[in-house]
Amino acid sequence: MLRMYIKAQELKRNISGATAIEYGLIAAGIAVAIITVVFQFGDDLADLFTGISGKITENTPS
Repeated sequence: MLRMYIKAQELKRNISGATAIEYGLIAAGIAVAIITVVFQFGDDLADLFTGISGKITENTPS
């Protein structure tokens, strides 16, 4: 019985699991932010890069 109590106290002090969960939540938040930006500005960015690519192609000597 004493061993179970000691083990429970050790687990109580172990906070590495909580830290991993916090890092997971931060990573999920960053992923949501990136996805939001991509969906919000994705078409504009594609048009921008297409325009730049066209200008590079036009100005490249054959």
